[in-house]
Amino acid sequence: MIQVGDTLPSATLQEYSEVEGEGCSIGPNPVDVSKAAAGKTIAIFGLPGAFTPTCSAKHVPGYVQNHEALQAAGVDEIWCVSVNDAFVMGAWARDQKTGTKVRMLADGSGAFANATGLTLDLTARGMGVRSNRYSMLVKDGKVATLNVEGPGKFEVSDAETLLKQARG
Repeated sequence: MIQVGDTLPSATLQEYSEVEGEGCSIGPNPVDVSKAAAGKTIAIFGLPGAFTPTCSAKHVPGYVQNHEALQAAGVDEIWCVSVNDAFVMGAWARDQKTGTKVRMLADGSGAFANATGLTLDLTARGMGVRSNRYSMLVKDGKVATLNVEGPGKFEVSDAETLLKQARG
């Protein structure tokens, strides 16, 4: 499993864009994790799947609500990463009204989750291998803090925990 001090793995996530611009076409666009994280401080939170009850009621809204406070603490971007396709993540972004506050990034094949070792096997429930619930603060592509949630818990992957860590 990825640890504090490790560099984010090379991976490509997908982001659904509603508007064309800055090299992005409407629809899914690739996001090279290494390039996108270079020179930035990023709050990343990973979730098992879009539209799940806890994630829709607590995780995503918490990061949207804390966007300005995270920026004031030095966070350049907030990423939500989930093992879904870009169309689902785009629909979830619209549903959660994330706007430009949270980048909803799809890890459709689970390559990023597997490369970080932050996986949750829900095969017995018919959902396959998903992302574990976690949050991390990443500075210039390196993990500065990492909070991995226990099964069925919501204690350390929330926006408030990451905000405290960002403030130091």
